[in-house]
Amino acid sequence: MQETIRIADGALEERLGHKFLTSELLERALTHSSAVPELRAAATEETVSALFPGNNERLEFLGDAVLELLASEYLLASFPEWSEGQLSKSRARIVNAVSLEAAARRLRLGEHLRVGRGEEKTGGREKQTLLADAFEAVVAAVYLDGGLGAAREVLRKVLFEQALEERGERISESDRKSALQELLQRRGRAPAEYRVVGESGPDHQKVFQIEVWIDGECLATGEGSTKKEAEQRGARSALEQLERAEAQG
Repeated sequence: MQETIRIADGALEERLGHKFLTSELLERALTHSSAVPELRAAATEETVSALFPGNNERLEFLGDAVLELLASEYLLASFPEWSEGQLSKSRARIVNAVSLEAAARRLRLGEHLRVGRGEEKTGGREKQTLLADAFEAVVAAVYLDGGLGAAREVLRKVLFEQALEERGERISESDRKSALQELLQRRGRAPAEYRVVGESGPDHQKVFQIEVWIDGECLATGEGSTKKEAEQRGARSALEQLERAEAQG
């Protein structure tokens, strides 16, 4: 393990779109708890407290709160017609581990993480939990360094715009299973059945394939990085088919 992983070249700051006034905040945000004992052991007594003040867990806690606030603000501005329920479900989708991991990978945070030798050997830089947590910590670091405005701009650039691609259609998929169930109930039909029929890719980048069965017939399919995401996409496809059939009489 490298004793330090500096960001002096500015590559990560450039991807973030934020130049840190206090670089130690970013250093701490990128320090996993597994690295601290080794970093402290390698440092002198004079430098240990200044260089390695701790891991990123406290920043992660703050970053979670900043994310919730700014995601809520962004959704309110983007979808003034949405109900509280739609806003809540969509916010949960924006700030879940899958979404945060994807943002961390866009920033290539794994390259900059400080992890212990044990985590390094087990692929810690590729783990969803470590990447999502590190992203939250980096959000907190940006907030502490530059305020809400800086955090808002970073999140807009690396998280919100991707989550709301295609004019919000992707994020609104979080309601598709419920909408399909309601449609089937109105028609007096049995609930849809979701069957996982395949999965591919490495553990940290799985792709699941599902089929949506209604009344003994496979009506639609869906793919996603989680079973839930695949089900939502399959439900959306099934809904579209049923609605088209209804419109055609």
